[in-house]
Amino acid sequence: MSGTFIGMPAFPKAAHDAVRNDTLRANLRHATRTIRDKRAMAVSELADWAGLREAGKQIKDLTLSRLDHYLLQLEEAVTAAGGTVHWAADAAEANRIVADLVKATGEREVVKVKSMATQEISLNEALEAEGIRAYETDLAELIVQLGDDRPSHILVPAIHRNRGEIRDIFRTEMGTWGREAPDGLTDSPAELAEAARLHLREKFLRAKVGISGANFMVAETGTLVVVESEGNGRMCLTLPETLISVVGIEKVVPAWRDLEVFLQTLPRSSTAERMNPYTSMWTGTTDADGPTAFHLVLLDNGRTDTLADEVGRQALRCIRCSACLNVCPVYERTGGHAYGSVYPGPIGAILTPQLRGTQSEINASLPYASSLCGACYDVCPVAIDIPEVLVHLREKVAGEGGKGHRLEKAAMKAAGWVLNRPGVLAAGERVASRTRALHPRKLPGPGVGPWSESRDLPEMPAEPFRDWWKKNRT
Repeated sequence: MSGTFIGMPAFPKAAHDAVRNDTLRANLRHATRTIRDKRAMAVSELADWAGLREAGKQIKDLTLSRLDHYLLQLEEAVTAAGGTVHWAADAAEANRIVADLVKATGEREVVKVKSMATQEISLNEALEAEGIRAYETDLAELIVQLGDDRPSHILVPAIHRNRGEIRDIFRTEMGTWGREAPDGLTDSPAELAEAARLHLREKFLRAKVGISGANFMVAETGTLVVVESEGNGRMCLTLPETLISVVGIEKVVPAWRDLEVFLQTLPRSSTAERMNPYTSMWTGTTDADGPTAFHLVLLDNGRTDTLADEVGRQALRCIRCSACLNVCPVYERTGGHAYGSVYPGPIGAILTPQLRGTQSEINASLPYASSLCGACYDVCPVAIDIPEVLVHLREKVAGEGGKGHRLEKAAMKAAGWVLNRPGVLAAGERVASRTRALHPRKLPGPGVGPWSESRDLPEMPAEPFRDWWKKNRT
């Protein structure tokens, strides 16, 4: 994967370029509409969906309210089951821990389960700097890696690619990473999947170290859970001798019974399936099966700061289903790369600025990457009020200043002064009416020009309302 998300242009500039890519828009439109229509059908089958949604919200809120307790309970349970727990305050520490663990095995290759947390910390790049090559085994992640690309969707990282593009990537790049693509490979889904299977099989059988994330961690038992659709996760979690799992601290749930809720809501919200094809669970190590060494790296990387925000913390409920992306009119037109983060779409617009801060231009722009239509909240299986958090973060960004926000603040202060003085307001209205022929159709000046590019100013009436009232309603 080339480059880094940090340093990309702010969302408005990136989106401006993305919406002019006709192929990208066609790929996104087809994929998101197909997924959201199937999801709606899958959800409608459950009469108690609203109850499951509320239960998921309450479980997550309970966990976040006592996160320190459940994390310590998790550490105790994992350790008792034969695993080792490591705590990482940020990306650099997490990468160092993982690199040291891999080097301790003497290996220079690892296979990976699809993991948002490892993408968040740029683990692949960190391992490469240490002479360790990481192979993605999820089909979509493989496409992204072979194409020297970035993921653009939480569930389907290669959603911006069509079958023809994937075929070309396989033909030209597979050989540089391992087994070459078969001769005469077409864009048939079956042939593309078979090419990927053959390419990855040799890596599964050779790898001694596997790296994963986790969808959930159960505090009472120390069990980690990965849900997936292809079976590659099962191979990575069972065949290597050493397994390293990098997981955000918010992924913990208190009890085994809590999985009953999420294993119903996650597959229906993400892949529109009643049940995901593969649910892999592991608890420490055993002598007879699976890896002989298990390491759990608990990742903070801004999550504790997010937890301190009473409004923003609800973003930590997220179970990474991607339902909000598939209904978002902004995401459908711009794609995930415009967000400059591994977390795109509505959830990325509220999660990324909290994890990374709002000091950079791109992070400060993300809370504005929304029309506030509310569709994301309607489909969220854990009831994250994304519009509420967006407005909250916009207030925070505005409070931190910046040229545009200083102008806005000055304008609001001047408007407040006028509105508190009826005589001044009336005089201003009369002047505005009498000079209406001179008014521009669009607002000029810094900070307002872009806003008014697609908006005409309303036509000023011939006389102020208060004057009309005096003449007609005395």
